[in-house]
Amino acid sequence: MHPTRTSSHHQQRRVQHLQSTSDSYRFFNLLTSDELLGKVENLLPPHRERRYPPTETLSMFLAQGMNADRSCQHIVNQGAVRRLTSGFSATSTHTGGYCRARQRLPLTMVSNLTTFVGQLIDRAVPSHWRWQHRRVRIVDGTTVTMPDTPANQAAFPQQGGQKPGLGFPICRIVGITCLSSGALLNAAVGRFNGKGGDEQTLLRSLHDTFERGDVVMGDALFATYFFIAEMQGKGIDLVMEQQGARRRSTDFRKGKKLGAKDHVIVLSKPKARPYWMDEIQYHEAPESL
Repeated sequence: MHPTRTSSHHQQRRVQHLQSTSDSYRFFNLLTSDELLGKVENLLPPHRERRYPPTETLSMFLAQGMNADRSCQHIVNQGAVRRLTSGFSATSTHTGGYCRARQRLPLTMVSNLTTFVGQLIDRAVPSHWRWQHRRVRIVDGTTVTMPDTPANQAAFPQQGGQKPGLGFPICRIVGITCLSSGALLNAAVGRFNGKGGDEQTLLRSLHDTFERGDVVMGDALFATYFFIAEMQGKGIDLVMEQQGARRRSTDFRKGKKLGAKDHVIVLSKPKARPYWMDEIQYHEAPESL
């Protein structure tokens, strides 16, 4: 504490603010609740009892991501204040231990818990929240930059147009969310460029997330013939924007085979038209290739 009365009051208010905004203990209580405890324990990696065990580290990581100040120092300070106000012994506020513990968290633990929580939320959604009592799934993709480390550069290369050493590693993410609740149901992470890094390939690894009777919404990038054919074959309907390179409405049942063993359909060349004429289309079930 500073010796002056004004500085002491200021620090006391700051400590009270850190205590009141510390959400890591709330996340910890959620992770150890009846609904999640069994799943969390099954995903825990082998570990020793340290200052930052996996469950507490994940709780702090979640609180850090939800806080306006996402620095490691801020969340470590919050944890130290919470320990003191709860009657425990004082602990160091150096961030090294927390950062190393966070790096030890298995990616499978975080991803499996994410999908498990999404399923719990989806099952609890009231029927009248759904469109015509049907589940609507939204598909979309995005990209994020990553820390510039040699390991990240090797696994997730940067944009090809950038000079080496000037760009950050980029990864591509495709996710499936529930329209009724906004919960993330599943996600796939891949390279920004190169084979297997496009959004359609990543979505292909998530097909098991969809169930019969679902309605899938997405942009024009996902409205490919094979995706439509597979989804319709599973009893899943699609609502997607028509691709700008195609005519206003496309009948995927018509086309021309290029060879006896070819599975490529050549559609007739569309007439030129303004882009604003694109609209959402509902595609009937394709008969066969």
